[in-house]
Amino acid sequence: MAAETRPGEFDLIARYFQPMAGAGGLGLRDDAGLLRPARGYELVVTVDALVAGVHFFADDPPGSIARKALAVNLSDLAAKGARPDGFVLSLALPRDWTQAWLAEFANGLAALAEQTHCPLIGGDTVMTPGPLTLSITAFGSVPAGRMVLRSGAKPGDLILVSGSIGDGALGLLAHGRNPPAWVGTLAEADRAALADRFLHPRPRLALAPALQAHASAAMDVSDGLVGDLDKLLAASAVGAEIDLDAVPLSAAARAAVMADPALMELAWTGGDDYEILCTASETEYSALVAAGGEHDTPMTVIGRVTSQPGAVQFREKGKARSFARRSFTHF
Repeated sequence: MAAETRPGEFDLIARYFQPMAGAGGLGLRDDAGLLRPARGYELVVTVDALVAGVHFFADDPPGSIARKALAVNLSDLAAKGARPDGFVLSLALPRDWTQAWLAEFANGLAALAEQTHCPLIGGDTVMTPGPLTLSITAFGSVPAGRMVLRSGAKPGDLILVSGSIGDGALGLLAHGRNPPAWVGTLAEADRAALADRFLHPRPRLALAPALQAHASAAMDVSDGLVGDLDKLLAASAVGAEIDLDAVPLSAAARAAVMADPALMELAWTGGDDYEILCTASETEYSALVAAGGEHDTPMTVIGRVTSQPGAVQFREKGKARSFARRSFTHF
């Protein structure tokens, strides 16, 4: 069979990426894109890199890989209270890439970009002898001085988390190769729900305005609730008391934990949730709960900020709980 004739770099960009470019991309014909924040607004910038075999399986659907790459960046913008304005993509393709793969990748990326009003404004495409690697830098905007930092939590604030925790980490196992025995005990719908949460993170952009208005501190949960809480508390120089029984789980995650109770710790520490972890005062938190209800994304109170820096007390069924491994880490 004859080898596929593949387009060169500039034809590749014109065919697959130019159609999704926003006005700031200048038709992807220039050396850079252009963003014009509105008067009185500031830019918020975030970047995430994804590598085959580390963040996704090389044979995952190309559209899912693309959506995840953009979604994890949008999740960071949401946690800062920012509105998406655009993104740039660096794509390092392995030598065996095909046009069919790239077309599906571009379609998935374009669909989420359109859905979230976050257009492509530039990037770079290269070949690599290594695994598929991609990096997205996303840009958002907030009114000047209104970005929600990690460092704003105050003693007495309530600690909230959006959606449900644990689906991503459990979904990795449910979707992965050689799944553990507990996966086989789940109903097909539960296995599919967990795998979908791993493949397709839901950036909580609808909550951004409420976070900007009412949260004292916020970040997204990417490396695990327990470990990411440590980061927020360290930035704010405070401690916390956490009721682990209050941490929200989906029906699919509860089914997995019933099959293997040891999975509860993985749900709390495993990561890939891309939910919002935030703090708010007694007078402001109810507005966050109400906003979550309006957008079908529950906001659940799981604890309270305390004054002693770095002191975190976790309780499960009324008893103190500790963790040997608090989050996912690359190093």
